[in-house]
Parts: sequence; C-alpha cells; structure tokens
Amino acid sequence: MTVKQAEKVYRSSCGMCHGGCGVLVHTQDGRMTRVEGDPDSPLSKGDLCAKGLASLQHVYNPARIQHPLIRTGERGEGKWKNISWDEALDAIAAKINKIREEYGNEAIAIGQGTGRHHFAFTIRFANALGTPNWCAPGQAQCFLPRVTASKLTFGDLIVCDYYGKTKPACILVWGHNPVHTNPDGEMGFRFLDALKSGSKVITVDPRLSETAAISDLWLQIRPGTDAALALSMIKVIIDENLYDHRFVSSWTVGFEELRERVRNCTPQWAEPITWIPAGKIVQAARMFATTKPACLEWGVALEQTPNCLQNLRALAVLTALTGDIDIPGGNIFGMHALLHFPTGYDRLAPEVHDRRLGADRFKLLSGREALVPSAHAPTVFRAMITGEPYPVKAFLIFGNNALLTYANPREVRQALLALDLLVVTDLYMTPTAEMADIVLPAASWLEVNLVRGYPLRAENVVLVQQKIAQVGEARQDQEIMIDLARRLELPWGTESLEAIMNDQLDPLGVDFEQMKEKGFVSVPQKYLKYQDSGFATPSGKVELYSSVLDRLGYDPLPAYAELPESPVSEPELYKEYPLILTTGTKSPVFFHSEGRQIPYLREIEADPLVDINPETAEKYGIEEGNWIWIETLRGKIRQKARLTNGIDPRVIHTPHGWWFPEQSSPDHGLWQSNANMLTRSGPPYDPAMGTCQLRALLCKIYAEE
Repeated sequence: MTVKQAEKVYRSSCGMCHGGCGVLVHTQDGRMTRVEGDPDSPLSKGDLCAKGLASLQHVYNPARIQHPLIRTGERGEGKWKNISWDEALDAIAAKINKIREEYGNEAIAIGQGTGRHHFAFTIRFANALGTPNWCAPGQAQCFLPRVTASKLTFGDLIVCDYYGKTKPACILVWGHNPVHTNPDGEMGFRFLDALKSGSKVITVDPRLSETAAISDLWLQIRPGTDAALALSMIKVIIDENLYDHRFVSSWTVGFEELRERVRNCTPQWAEPITWIPAGKIVQAARMFATTKPACLEWGVALEQTPNCLQNLRALAVLTALTGDIDIPGGNIFGMHALLHFPTGYDRLAPEVHDRRLGADRFKLLSGREALVPSAHAPTVFRAMITGEPYPVKAFLIFGNNALLTYANPREVRQALLALDLLVVTDLYMTPTAEMADIVLPAASWLEVNLVRGYPLRAENVVLVQQKIAQVGEARQDQEIMIDLARRLELPWGTESLEAIMNDQLDPLGVDFEQMKEKGFVSVPQKYLKYQDSGFATPSGKVELYSSVLDRLGYDPLPAYAELPESPVSEPELYKEYPLILTTGTKSPVFFHSEGRQIPYLREIEADPLVDINPETAEKYGIEEGNWIWIETLRGKIRQKARLTNGIDPRVIHTPHGWWFPEQSSPDHGLWQSNANMLTRSGPPYDPAMGTCQLRALLCKIYAEE
C-alpha cells in the first residue's frame, strides 16, 4: 500500500506574463497539483487570471522541449537530435569565439522577448560579451517609449495609484483595455477595484472594448491620431482656465511655449482628423481636468506608430496640466527598486556604445541617452542580410518567438537564414526555434529561483519565485547565460545565481533561503516626493518643453503628424485598400504568441478573431464566423470574422501572435494568421525611438472562397 505524502504549499509569484501576481502552489508526492491566488499578496490580493490558473498545463505540457537539440537537416527543415548540455554549450561557445575573432564582438546579437525574469540578465550577458547589439520587439514598440516620454517630462514613469486608500476619481484610459487584459497582471484587478469605488472613466479607443463599454465617456478615435486629440484637449484646458495654476507656475517649465504650440489645435480642428465630435473632446477635457484626483492609464497602442514619442509626450503634458502628480489617487512615481542589479552598460567603452546598430539615428532607443540602450531591430535584421553597416553573424535568442513578434516576418526569416549561428532558448518548438542550429530547453516560472522587484506600483515590492518542479533537463535562462559566460571566459558575469540573488537581497537583511519563506517584502508609497527634491529632470521641474529633446535635435514640444500610411497621406492607395487596419488585440488568455499549446486556454479562444462592423461585413459578403482574407501592401492572412457594432465601419481590428503549434510542419502555421505579415518594418520610423508602423495601416478584406 502506497502512503501519500502530506500536501505542501509553496508561496511564489506567477510568471505567465510579466506581472507579479502572488500564488500558492500546492504539491502532493513531489508533483504540483494546483495553483491559486495568494490572498496575502500586496499586489494581486488573491486574484489570478486564466493564464495563471492554467499553469500546470504549461509546466507539464507534453510539447515541452526537455533536452538540448542540434539541427541535423537544413535550417528550418525540422530535423533534430538530442545532445548533452556540455555538447550544446561547448559548441555554442566555440562558434561564438570564432565569430568574435573574425568579425568582432558586435557581430553577435542577443535577443529576448518581454520583460520577464531574465530581462536584466540578458542585457548583462550582452554587455559582458562586449556586444552593444541586444534587442527585443518591445524596446521601440512597447513600454520603453512610455517610460521615455514620462522620464523626459517628469523625470520618472507615472502610473495610476490604485493601491492606496484614496482611489482615482477619474481615470483616462488611452489605448488600453485593463478590464479585459493587462500584461502587468494585477493592475487590471486593481483598476476594477477603483471602478467599484466610483471612479469615472474616459476611454479613448477605436473599438468598443470591454473597458470602453463600462466607461462614462468613450471617444472612438481614428487609429493613429492620438496626438491630435491630446493637443486639442490641452487647448481646451488652457483656454478654459482649467489647469492647476499653482502647480503649473511652481513646478513646470515651457507653459507659454506650449500655449503657443496648441494655439490652432481647437476641437474643431481635431474633429475631422480624429473622427471625434468637437463637443465630446470638450466634454472629455473638462471631465479630466476638473474631477479630482485624476490619472492617466495609457497603453501599448500609443507606442506602435512612427509618431509614438509625440503621442506619449502629448499625453504626459496633458496629465501634468491637471496637477494630479504624485498625490493619492493621481499619477504617482514608482519608487526606486529595492533590488540593485548591475547590467554593465558602464563597462562598455563609449566607442562600443556608438557602434550599436541604430545609435546614429535613434538616440533615445540606441544612443547613450537611451534609458535602456538597445539595438534597432529592423537595422539588426538588415545587417544580418546585407552585412551593412557591418556583419551580424550570430543571434542568441532567450524567450522570444521572433518570427511572430517582429514586423515583416519574411524579412526576419531571410535574416535568420543568413546567420552562421542561431541559438534559441525556449520551452516549446516555436517557428523561430525550428530555424535554429541549437535549441536549449528553458525552465518555466515554476522551475526557477529568483527575486523580482516591482518598483512601479504604489508599493515597492520584492517578490520571490522558487523552484518547485523540474521537467526533463530544462534550465533557467540565467544559469545558461552564466554557464556560457564561464565557457567564453568573459571578464565578468560569471558569478553564481545564488550569489547574485543574495547580493541583491543584502540591503533587505535577508538571503534567498529566508526570502522563500517570506514570499515578498513591500515598502508603502510616499507621496509628493518632488516637494523635497524636485523632479528628476534637468530643470528639476516638469518639462512641458523638453530640454533633453531640444539638446538632441528633436521637437521639444508635442506635435501631431499624419502617419506615412493613412487615408490622408496615401489617398490613391486608400482607394485600393479602403479600410484602416489596427492590430494587436490583447487576449486575456494568451500573452503575445504564448499559450497556444495550453488546452484550457485554447478552449476559451480557439481561433484568431478579426473585429468587423456588420455594415462592412455585408458590403463584402462576410458573415459571422467566416474565415476571411485581410491584405495590405506587405501580404495577406486569414482570420475568422467577428461582427460587432463596436467598431467603425471604416476600421477592422486583428489580434497578433497567432500560430498553430498543433500543425506538424516546422512553420506551425506561421504564415496563416500572423498579423505581422501585414505590418511595416521599413521607414519612416519615429525619429527618436525608431518605431515602425504596426497599427493604422491600410488594408482590404474579402471572403475566403
């Protein structure tokens, strides 16, 4: 008779997205049996989404890569054999050293995906290797532009204060859908808490999202015209004397220059540009400026066009005028992290920084002024193909499905084919992994030890993840990088993971073993910090007129420009492609291209659904549930029609990240429904951030025969 062991419960934090929801992991006889929300978590307070609840189907998924693999056929042919970790890492190190000797360190590119547990380690590994060329899809397209615009204006990132006793009285949600999906995990739950307390909500979105549907005011904007709307709202607030005079006079610079900039940006000017009635613009401006305290909840939709920095600067300036800065229930600044993790940028010589691909053009993405300097991804891929301005011969990818997450995947595939070495570290055989020379099996979030800092909330929180399971020979990304650093005999970056974590935790007076028991440490928010030390800008004040942008040769004031591909800028093309395509619908059950192997999640969302107005569908002979073709100048894909009156008849909206792991071919349906088949990877780019146009593109649709 087998006697069952007593159930054990471990405290950890979920890693199914880059949020930090607290979880309790139940185990029986050495196997995990259940994952549930931790009610004591200072961030999530017991809430957990479908992704977190499906974690066991992720960890124990039969499709997991369990051993290192080496390619035995042609690249992309899907032929592999198992090898040992020593064989894999020795082969990688030997090839890297050969490329470094022949072409230099910059010929090695390092890639990664979203801001997960290995984000800072990847940067650290690249810097230790001596290459300036690490990149990620989100650097120019997601979150970093928001941080950059906020830093230029306020000296730090602004976030909504949902966490204190005072909730926001008004929330301006712009290009974001926190009711339905939020990649910062618990923030969506805290947004709903604020609504329950009576917060008014203004939502700016081209479609009637789940958030827009419960808002007090919905502004249905033409995709890509956000700066025009923000400038017209600024105009109303200034003209009607609704701005916070004391805050503006005491704590801002550039107000008169701003007043002059928006002199002609009336709601009547903005109406034909944005498709929003002038009266609604006035109503929104008044509500946001007079309902105290108010905060801005901005999203990734603002960051995926070539005018992204100006979009975001306009919103930052709009927020500053209300004076609801660093106060309870307003826009607050996350405190500096309790955890210090040196990434080693300071160890790169200035001339190495200057050789970073994109540094000569995109100074706030790739230059020395950038917050987190990274290479410009389209330029990296073209260097792989052309060897210009210098060759890139190797690409080491940690946790990124590049063929799904970068614009123009045909060009990305061409770049990967040109490499001498492609290494992919992942949990599954993605279309990108199928292109590799060597594939390394990555550990899931339940198979890793690490500490995670969350300084961008109303509390400065340090969470722990602890290794509870082991699947096959999967290893933690950080351990792989440390092992490679040792084999490459790098001058630094070879310390053990345990030593690094204990060093991080030392200021808290605990080590990692003690932290596993505690689960988290938090420090309450302090408000009005600027009254003691000013703002962390060159002037010490909120910079409506940015001195940094001025010094770098960019427009120091927010401005509106029509997108390069739009009905206005390309009227002849608009005749052939008569609809506006906006991409990137976020799903509550998937995280970008992740999760399509997980049965529970695919039950909820089996197919990619494109939102179409019934009037438009009737015009093209399309019915609910039909598979249709969506086509732009770059290519075409098929998705399933979902008819909704919540989208303008002139606009359609597609999800991104779709592939079909159940298909046996090595591309796993990569080319069928991938929204990035439709997007632009070429210029013009955002002048400072290098952002390409992923949204507000011109398209046409037709029924599948």
